[in-house]
Amino acid sequence: MDNQIIGHVLFDQLEGRTNGPDNEFRWDGQGWIGTDMNKLWFKSEGFVENGQASDGDTEALYDRPLPFLRYFDAQAGVRYDLDSDPGRTWGAIGIEGLAPYFFDFEPTFYFSDRGRVAGRLTGSYDLLITQRLILQPQIEMNFYSKSDPSRSIGSGLSDLDTGLRLRYEISRKFAPYIGFAYTQTFGETATFTRDNGGIVHDPRFIFGVRLWY
Repeated sequence: MDNQIIGHVLFDQLEGRTNGPDNEFRWDGQGWIGTDMNKLWFKSEGFVENGQASDGDTEALYDRPLPFLRYFDAQAGVRYDLDSDPGRTWGAIGIEGLAPYFFDFEPTFYFSDRGRVAGRLTGSYDLLITQRLILQPQIEMNFYSKSDPSRSIGSGLSDLDTGLRLRYEISRKFAPYIGFAYTQTFGETATFTRDNGGIVHDPRFIFGVRLWY
């Protein structure tokens, strides 16, 4: 049974975000195929605003359980930044799993042949109000060792994306939600954002749907 090949796809965020005058679309999904011990993972996330994609990337990762760290898998592979800005390719090494108290935790380290390194830290938690009504706080932070002006990225802590989503699971595979999201850029990234006419502190109302198969 350990060698049976199975698959899973989850779109945790398929949502519109609005602050009144500005609207954008956010996607964040992942999927895997493989056995209990060996899986191939795919991850993708990004934004679309005014027909332009931004902050978009896709990852392909080999995944294997960590023998001495319960509920966590090690992951290694490649990430490609693919949006309306110049593309970048990274190697990726990280872990993903459930921390104590069932907190989803995913730190990942990235490195490129351009001498740059980066890090991403994501986490979320499902708080069951009822069996179908679930409140999910979520956070994502990105760090970079060097600035990349062509992609409007500065060194250090680059950006923060956090949100609070209240979803209703009509079924486990289909759950519409509403909530609140807040994004902020920091340091050089904030300077690039201002120069490009963007918003450094950006609170938005969100509405979307969570899907899995």
